Amino acid sequence: MTTPEPTTTTIETADGPMPAHLWRPEGGSGPGLVLVQEIFGVSGYIRRRAQDLAELGYVVLAPEVYWRLDTQVIDPDAGDELEQALGLAQQVDWDTAVADVAAALVHLQGMVEVTGGAGLIGFCFGGGLAFNVAAVTEPAVLVSYYGSALPSLTGLAPQVRTPSLHHFGLEDSYVDVAAQEAIRTAVEPQGAQVETYAGAGHAFDNPNPMFFHAQASEAAWRRTVAFLAERLPVGGRTTA
Repeated sequence: MTTPEPTTTTIETADGPMPAHLWRPEGGSGPGLVLVQEIFGVSGYIRRRAQDLAELGYVVLAPEVYWRLDTQVIDPDAGDELEQALGLAQQVDWDTAVADVAAALVHLQGMVEVTGGAGLIGFCFGGGLAFNVAAVTEPAVLVSYYGSALPSLTGLAPQVRTPSLHHFGLEDSYVDVAAQEAIRTAVEPQGAQVETYAGAGHAFDNPNPMFFHAQASEAAWRRTVAFLAERLPVGGRTTA
């Protein structure tokens, strides 16, 4: 399947236009997904996942959550990339970021290309952010990969009424097993699906060798695709 090249766009916020990137599926229209970045920004990895989703038939919008910061991208020549990324994430005002991603969802829901509803998918920093946005908006679905802020957001679980899927690695040192169980206890009564992966740490879907766990990545993506096909189907298709 050949999908069009992504385009740049802007989303209106209270502080002006926020840059974003838009992927359209081969047919030009379909259900929508706001893809919320990890701490490394709208990286090559995030762009590849956006392309993967577009190839499944989704209209994908990835906002630049760091757009207000003086420095918005990781400089591979400036030292430890993880340290840089953590520094950027720590500068973000959480409530403002929630409002920005909520604005991106509203923008996507209003696009003529989007048919059948629009949801949220987020990774790491973006997994927690997407969860918070789902608590204050009405997305069609939520997929959260190892949401790093989730341990502090469990009180919002009753407000997340959309179908949701959460992925965690059992060797995650940021969201450990005890935290994962607390999250499970909070979200499963709302109908959420929680999946865990033996041997996988935090950010296991990121292809960087320091994070990547091939088996967990493949299994989680397979479950994500099946979940989306059931809960936010393209062209009315559902899984068997």
